Amino acid sequence: MYYRTVTAALGFSAFAAAATAQTSMPFALDWRFEGPSAPYFVAIDKGYFADAGLEVEVTAGQGSLDAIPKVATGAFPVGFADINSLIKFLDQNPDAPVIGAMMVYDKPPFAIVGRKSLGIEEPSDLEGRILGAPPPDGAFAQWPIFVATTGIDESLVTIEPVGFPTREPSLAEGTVDAVTGFSFTSFLSTARLGVPEEDLTVILMADHGVDLYGNVIIVNTDFAEANPDAVRAFLEAVALGWVDTIADPAAAIESLTSRNPAMDAELELRRLELAMQDSVVTDWVLANGMGIIDAERFANAIEQIKLTYDYQTEPDAALYFTDAFLPEGGFKLD
Repeated sequence: MYYRTVTAALGFSAFAAAATAQTSMPFALDWRFEGPSAPYFVAIDKGYFADAGLEVEVTAGQGSLDAIPKVATGAFPVGFADINSLIKFLDQNPDAPVIGAMMVYDKPPFAIVGRKSLGIEEPSDLEGRILGAPPPDGAFAQWPIFVATTGIDESLVTIEPVGFPTREPSLAEGTVDAVTGFSFTSFLSTARLGVPEEDLTVILMADHGVDLYGNVIIVNTDFAEANPDAVRAFLEAVALGWVDTIADPAAAIESLTSRNPAMDAELELRRLELAMQDSVVTDWVLANGMGIIDAERFANAIEQIKLTYDYQTEPDAALYFTDAFLPEGGFKLD
């Protein structure tokens, strides 16, 4: 089990002055209700949004791109999306009123998941091996960056296209030596097929030179301009939900499963713990604060994206992320 000791003494501003009563702020997730979405339901159940005068309904999504057009069109004032997808969207739609406002996944979950019994423990072990990768997979999309930062001889790696339904079964059966995927998804899915957790290796791309960030809370800039205090209050309530979740993940999962009693609570708790460990409660976040980003790293990430995407216009970091709605130094978790 994974836990971090945190304190709720974040020094947040008083919610009463943060937003007008009952400001409607529906929130579009990137994916279905799973462990990592628990903090948002905690914020609802503990009244953090309501205390801020916000009426928040969380809506499930269908992928990393799903929330971006929803927020850009104004259908939702806030959402949750992969910032790398947001960067590409804004490159193609430069006037779209959407921007990242609070980084949640300091490290994206892009990973290579392999088996030690098949010889996979570090990036160089992929040479001479078979890597299973669904062509549309978000982690596989970063493969050129991973190759560049690790110095792997790509010609020595056999890429085997696999479908999402057969990705983890292929690894469990040993027909591939490793797969690309999200750390907290492919790891758990393979383990549930009978592969011992101690036989699994998770190579997080962010630990091997890939400077990309992960999922970020996005806001409609027209809404934010008209309702800046509501946006600030929303982000503060989200941070409080995360603080409570980090302190007591099991209780947070109860908020999640109350929306779907048929959900496998044990599985989603494990998924949440892995997401916190790999992506949210990183050493950098503990030292510098949650929600903010490192400007130098972000600039390098924008450059790394050039290995996988041809920008139509010169990229500008200021178009993709703002800390204007965050407290100085972000939200402290300890």
